[in-house]
Amino acid sequence: MNNQPLLIYNTLSRQKELFRPIHEGRVGMYVCGPTVYGDAHLGHARPAITFDLLFRYLQHIGYKVRYVRNITDVGHLEHDADEGEDKIAKKARLEQLEPMEVAQYYTNRFHEAMAALNCLPPSFEPHATGHIIEQQQLVQQILDKGFAYESNGSIYFDVEKYDKQYHYGILSGRSLENIKDASRELAGVGEKRNQADFALWKKAQPEHIMRWPSHWSDGFPGWHCECTAMGRKYLGDHFDIHGGGMDLIFPHHECEIAQAVASQGDQAVHYWMHNNMITIGGQKMGKSYNNFITLPEFFAGTHEKLSQPYSPMTIRFFILQAHYRSTVDFGNEALQAAEKGLARLMDGWKTLKRMADGQKVKGMPPVEMSYVDELRQKCYDAMNDDLNSPIVISTLFDACRVINTLNDKKASIAPEVAQAMAKVFHTFAFDILGLKEEVGTSNKAREEAFGKVVDMMLEQRSQAKADKNWALSDKIRDDLTALGFEVKDTKDGFSWTLNK
Repeated sequence: MNNQPLLIYNTLSRQKELFRPIHEGRVGMYVCGPTVYGDAHLGHARPAITFDLLFRYLQHIGYKVRYVRNITDVGHLEHDADEGEDKIAKKARLEQLEPMEVAQYYTNRFHEAMAALNCLPPSFEPHATGHIIEQQQLVQQILDKGFAYESNGSIYFDVEKYDKQYHYGILSGRSLENIKDASRELAGVGEKRNQADFALWKKAQPEHIMRWPSHWSDGFPGWHCECTAMGRKYLGDHFDIHGGGMDLIFPHHECEIAQAVASQGDQAVHYWMHNNMITIGGQKMGKSYNNFITLPEFFAGTHEKLSQPYSPMTIRFFILQAHYRSTVDFGNEALQAAEKGLARLMDGWKTLKRMADGQKVKGMPPVEMSYVDELRQKCYDAMNDDLNSPIVISTLFDACRVINTLNDKKASIAPEVAQAMAKVFHTFAFDILGLKEEVGTSNKAREEAFGKVVDMMLEQRSQAKADKNWALSDKIRDDLTALGFEVKDTKDGFSWTLNK
């Protein structure tokens, strides 16, 4: 276990800060989940994996974590200017389904994709439609404090009035004037006093099928309300961490802060954390840009931009290879490199497991326990420095080089050192990074049988060498090489690996 301080980057202060939870030993964390009107894509995988990494690490270092991730199943309109159809209602109309059928179907698909990526389920997963009352209560509180107004049955947040007393834009670094300038050409000014104002409650038009009664109108909550209301319900008026993608900083998270301050006098969140974007050709990958590749398409290799299928663990490893605050650009070459890197790491783990009883090689230098201690500390140092997963992976690759030295009989290792090294490797690769060996029961049986056949061929080669049948010996080796195997002659006989 690690006792060193954890530093995390706080978007609000724009610097790394020492993490100090509000309640000792406990962490409250809220992460924005998906709007469930289509399959999750690579851009959705990044926040899921980023905050799964944080969830895993916080638990590993001893915290009891309440992790809340929402499902948006109402209120997310097509345009940030509070105009257009509800995204789920639109999908339902196009597919001639009930909106909740659409929401349930894609929620199930999201869960399947998250399980494939080995993301742990959150502690709670509240739905926006299940918390209409809490959102109405939030709207009323903001009205009572004088920071909202009614217009034709809809309720809007008065950004200009709020900005005079507080400051709208503290998270994104924008000024109200800049926001006004950027929004002048957007539609929908008619009902609003100011185009920068945002909807807290929208009156439903006659054709709008998702609606709930309120004393303002039959309507539905604004998109930003759900996270403020549900975060407060399950984590309290003040909680430790709010996470999400960088694209949510403005307007979504900025509006969340304004709603919290307007309703309770201060902002609820201590640490705002944001992962950077997945890009494709330098542009953000997303449904609104129509340039996304869904996770099922990645797993099956069915999208035209994919040269092959990529396993869930290849996707996870690809994302973890970059620091969560840096951009990651999609490309087949980068994914294929991640696939090879993951295979190298898993091969190192398999070799290390075989050395649990240690290895003595006369005249070869030993791997000392001090090396294992240093390996462990480097991994903790990286994780404590704002979840630096690339450094953890690099450190594990360094361990693989040592493992290969042991496998080549160029070093010795005592049983207790081998076991300690295996524990460190497993802790960081599997428990914290969340990787796993992607071999099912039937595949494992085939893999073992496959390995036995290769071993039999190499035993035949060894016998051919003993009989000085060099032609047969060379043929077996050349045939295996042509199939992608790398064969090494060792003091004890032979070893082989399959180049992927």
